[in-house]
Amino acid sequence: FVAVNCSAFAEGLLESELFGHVRGSFTGAVEDRKGVFLSADGGTLFLDEVADMSHSTQVRILRALEDRKVIPVGGDRELATDVRIIAATNRNLAEQVRLGRFREDLFYRLNVVHLEVPPLRARPKDVSLLVDHYFAHYQEALGKTFHGIADDALDALVAYRWPGNVRELQNVIERGVITSTG
Repeated sequence: FVAVNCSAFAEGLLESELFGHVRGSFTGAVEDRKGVFLSADGGTLFLDEVADMSHSTQVRILRALEDRKVIPVGGDRELATDVRIIAATNRNLAEQVRLGRFREDLFYRLNVVHLEVPPLRARPKDVSLLVDHYFAHYQEALGKTFHGIADDALDALVAYRWPGNVRELQNVIERGVITSTG
């Protein structure tokens, strides 16, 4: 399992991260480097924030998925790869296709099994489970021990709308464990 955040790299660097590069292909390429497609060979490649890729990178990914081969940046030979792709985004990809921001052919190539995870505010029953999980995690990580969270505090957490979703909840619990004295 190899994960890459597609929005964390400039276009040229993302292609190098995905497909690798050969020595001398650009300034700073002092040695050959295999990309995540080859690193994940035989396993799973998680493409996070897939909607943030440029059209040229989308074309290269589509070709890699169809041919099961990649060509490293600056390379001249194809390298076989067999990866399962999981792609995620916080955007509506069908809408991005309609707006011309995401390739329709790549959308259908990736959209074999579609899972939509509703925001935390639509799953209030999950809040107490996540609170328990993060509360235990941060107590252990920070070497603190508490007896639990007060019922009124838990009620407030469940009632909150969580615009920052699970990450916001995680941060609130971490901050609470850090700052609490009892």
